[in-house]
Amino acid sequence: MADEKQEPSGFKVVDRRAFTVEGSPREENPPEVKPDARRPDAMRADAPPSERELQQDASEPGDADLLNEPSGFETLVSYLSTTTMFQLGLIPGPGGERIPPDMPNAQRSIDLLEVLQDKTRGNLTTKESRLLEEVLYELRMTFVELQKRQARKGR
Repeated sequence: MADEKQEPSGFKVVDRRAFTVEGSPREENPPEVKPDARRPDAMRADAPPSERELQQDASEPGDADLLNEPSGFETLVSYLSTTTMFQLGLIPGPGGERIPPDMPNAQRSIDLLEVLQDKTRGNLTTKESRLLEEVLYELRMTFVELQKRQARKGR
């Protein structure tokens, strides 16, 4: 490998540290790095966004819209319940494959939702409280049903 010919890659490494290896201050200032003229403006970090990019950002919902939405209590409950359903094997994997139930972690996730219910009692709106109660009820019933099925299979 040491005998292989190295071709220039177009990258230049510049040491911009203020101190030398020995720890003394550098006397020379590092050279300014100029933008690569071969690189299109759209790819340069210092290039301003184009008119098209600005229009695209304003017209298409995307990550920016999600960042502006408040992550409320409903989002938290939804996240935790979806995770629990995945752990219970109710949601297919990324490739559509069936995921076997992970009962210990599903139990932990249900317990976590119960902790959330206990710690927020009296501080939730009626809608939030009802959502959490319904989600917990459904997850508990599903958990018990899956435990029964596993016990029947084990006989």
